[in-house]
Amino acid sequence: MNKALIALALGGLAIGMTEFTMMGILPDIAKDLQIDIPTASNLIALYALGVVVGAPTLVAFTSSHSPRKVLLFLMLLFFVFNGIFAIAPNKLLLLTSRFVAGLPHGAFFGVGSVVAARLAKPGKEAQAISIMFTGMTIANLAGVPLGTYVGHHYSWRITYAVISLLGLVTFLALYFWMPKLEANKSNNILKQIGYFARWDAWLMVAVIAIGTGGLFAWISYIAPLVTEVSGIPADRVPLIMILIGLGMFFGNIMGGKLADTISPSKAAIASFTAMAVCLCVVFFTAHITYLAYPMAFITGMISFSIGSPLQMMLINNAKGAETFAASAGQASFNIGNTLGAYLGAVPITMGYAYNYPSLVGIVMASMGAVLAYIFLAKVVRPQMNL
Repeated sequence: MNKALIALALGGLAIGMTEFTMMGILPDIAKDLQIDIPTASNLIALYALGVVVGAPTLVAFTSSHSPRKVLLFLMLLFFVFNGIFAIAPNKLLLLTSRFVAGLPHGAFFGVGSVVAARLAKPGKEAQAISIMFTGMTIANLAGVPLGTYVGHHYSWRITYAVISLLGLVTFLALYFWMPKLEANKSNNILKQIGYFARWDAWLMVAVIAIGTGGLFAWISYIAPLVTEVSGIPADRVPLIMILIGLGMFFGNIMGGKLADTISPSKAAIASFTAMAVCLCVVFFTAHITYLAYPMAFITGMISFSIGSPLQMMLINNAKGAETFAASAGQASFNIGNTLGAYLGAVPITMGYAYNYPSLVGIVMASMGAVLAYIFLAKVVRPQMNL
C-alpha cells in the first residue's frame, strides 16, 4: 500500500478520535470543570463550528501552496491546539483551543481526498479516498472506546494529550512519506470561491447535508434506543458502538469499490436508498433485543458506504476547485450531523419512543437518494453527452 495513503489514514484516525471521543467523556469533563453537561456540550458545538469555518477558508487561503505543505500545516495546527486543549488551565483557553482544533478537520479531508485521487491508479480513485477514511472508521472502532475508557478511569486530559501526540505522528508520517506534489498554479481564491456561484454546487451541499442527516438522526440516539427500546443492558452499549464502528470500517471500503465500479452518483443513490431501508428495519424491529446487534453492524456499514462516493462526486464536479469543493463537503457533513440530531429529537420531545428518530432518518436518507438522482440526471449525464 502507498505509504502516503497510510499517512492520510493516520490523520483520519486522529481527527476521528478528537471529534467523537468528546461524546463519551463529556460527563467527565463537566465534572472536572465543575459545570453542567449542557454547558460542556458547547465543546462539541465549537468543534463543529470550527469544521464549518475552517473547511472553506483554510483551503481557499492555502490553494497556491503544494498539497504536502498544506497537509503539514493543518496537522501542525491539530497537534498544537489539541495539546493546548489537554492542558488548558481555564475555560476561555479550553473553548478557544477546541474551536481552533476543529479548523483543520474539513480542510485536511478536502486536500487529502484530492491528493489520494491523484496518487491512485486510474479507475481506483474512490478506493484510494476510502483508505484515508479508514482511519476515521478505526477511530470509531477502537480509538474512541479506548479514549473514552482512559478519560473516564484516569483523566480526559490524558486522552487528548494522546490525541495530540497522534497528530504529531501524522505530521512526521506526512513529512517522510508524502511526495512533493506540485501545486495547481491556476488556483486562486476567487476561482475556488467561485465554485459556489453554481447551482449544482448547492445541490451537492443539499445532497450531503440532508442525506447524511439520516445517519445522524439514528446514531445520535443509539444509546437510549438500544437500552430503552431494545432492552439491552447499559454496560453492553460499548459493544453496540464497536459493532457500528466495525460496520463503518467495511462500509467505507465497500463504498469506495462501489463508486469505482458503477460511478459515484449511482453508488450514492444506492447507499442512501439502502440506508433508508435499514432505518426502516430498525424502526420496526427495535423492540427485538437480539436483532439490535446485527442491525447495529449492518446500519453502520450501509451508512458509512456513502463517504467516498460523495467525495468523488464533489471532486468530479468541481474542475479547478476540487480541493475547495471536497473540503466544503466536510462542512456539509457536519451540517448533516446537526440537522439529523436536531430533527431526530423532535419526535422524542413529543413523547414518542427512541426508535422514532429512525423515521426522521428514513425521510432524510430518502431525500438524499432523490437529490443524488437529480444530480445524476441534471448534471452528470448532460456532461457525459457533451
